[in-house]
Amino acid sequence: MRVLVYSDDANTREQVRQALGRRPAADVPLVEIIECATEPKVHQWLGSGEIDVAVLDGETQPAGGMGVCRQAKDEVYDCPPICLLVARRDDRWLAEWSRADAVVSQPLDPIVLADAVAGLMRRRLSTRLNAK
Repeated sequence: MRVLVYSDDANTREQVRQALGRRPAADVPLVEIIECATEPKVHQWLGSGEIDVAVLDGETQPAGGMGVCRQAKDEVYDCPPICLLVARRDDRWLAEWSRADAVVSQPLDPIVLADAVAGLMRRRLSTRLNAK
């Protein structure tokens, strides 16, 4: 499954990549990580239909993951499930506004992130099976 990771911070993208590894849980498929650092590229990937799950950094500049998530949920047909990374627990209400499917607070706990993404992967697989 393809997992899109959006952040302008290479360190954040690396932390996500390492937390997910090749497979974030034993019962989900292997992942292919696709990284991007710019808003136009993330919209291009999300609109392509090739992304299964997205992890968006809410602190990315100039276009944060929350706004990108909200726009994708409004504009992308069959938008993949999105996990939003937030800097503070108090930002969870903003994540709800953005319509994120999962929220993980920073600093990132690799186990929490892997569990959240694995759950979104299961959800995406289930949605595909039900559509057939």
